[in-house]
Amino acid sequence: MITPFVYEGQPYRVLFGHGTLDRLPEEAARLGCNRLLVLSTPDQRQSAEQLAALLGSRCAGIYCGARMHTPVDVTEDAMALVERARIDGTVALGGGSTIGLSKAIALRTDLSQIAVPTTYAGSEMTRIIGQTEKGEKTTQVTAKVLPETVIYDVDLTLTLPARLSVTSGINAMAHAVEALYATNTNPIVQLMAEAGIAALYRGLPVIVRSPGDTEARRDALYGAWLSAVCLGQTSMALHHKLCHVLGGSFNLPHAETHTIVLPHVLAYNAPAARDAVEAIKRAIGGPGIAGRIYDVAQNAGVPVALRDLGMLESGIDRAVEFALANSYANPRPLEPVLLHRLIANAWAGVRPDHDTYKQ
Repeated sequence: MITPFVYEGQPYRVLFGHGTLDRLPEEAARLGCNRLLVLSTPDQRQSAEQLAALLGSRCAGIYCGARMHTPVDVTEDAMALVERARIDGTVALGGGSTIGLSKAIALRTDLSQIAVPTTYAGSEMTRIIGQTEKGEKTTQVTAKVLPETVIYDVDLTLTLPARLSVTSGINAMAHAVEALYATNTNPIVQLMAEAGIAALYRGLPVIVRSPGDTEARRDALYGAWLSAVCLGQTSMALHHKLCHVLGGSFNLPHAETHTIVLPHVLAYNAPAARDAVEAIKRAIGGPGIAGRIYDVAQNAGVPVALRDLGMLESGIDRAVEFALANSYANPRPLEPVLLHRLIANAWAGVRPDHDTYKQ
């Protein structure tokens, strides 16, 4: 039986494949941009310079100061260059940090954006922007921050370290998982979510064993794109709320936090999200879905405990308090005792199963 639903397409253009970055100049021309600012993190400066060379005269500057959680002071620093160089568009090369900065600039200026993701984070497909100021992270949803063009080039992910690939990929998987039980989910999103989870679950373990495997890289990037579309189409629930709290309040790395938290939230919500659980079982090939996702991370040697990211045990109570501060939709009601158990288990790195969050 198909229940009533609402589906709203987003106005973006997507190029996916191998070597698609070569089409950047024509995409810039298509948007009418002649004074582009290339954005990246400090670590990707060399790649940003190569991208600027590809743009040629259409590039008017490079800013390599993007940072995790989109600090407002970094955006203000970049905005000074935007104004000084009379920038008419941005090209964001990288993951969530760089694309977040591009969005923050667009929020203030409404400039055109071209996103060139090099991780699996997914921010490029959404109207969501999160910004951090004075230790507090806030988010908003607005069409002003949705990139006009996104260029997915599988070749750019071939050098993404295997461990980062896994954390970034599980971060992407979380978007699809929560889209399956979102209050505003729909049949199109559900199909994309299941396919996205399957592609990521198929690709990530292969990347750990063989980082240069092009088929696995293509699977992972394809799964990340599908998951990102799901993120942009639906509202998120406990997982994203909790990661927002942990990342912004304790300054924890974004992808690693999502990787650690997802299996626990999935185990917590499973009793109230039967249809989602069945879809995930189909995607990954069997039961025990929370533990299977945990195992992907553990087998890759990435952190599976919040304490390994630097979070103190004394922060657990504060995290529970923040997570309960505002009401939001979730398939299972938030029970303070069980939520405390969830965060404590995530802090300690306990492998969750279907009984972990029973009453």
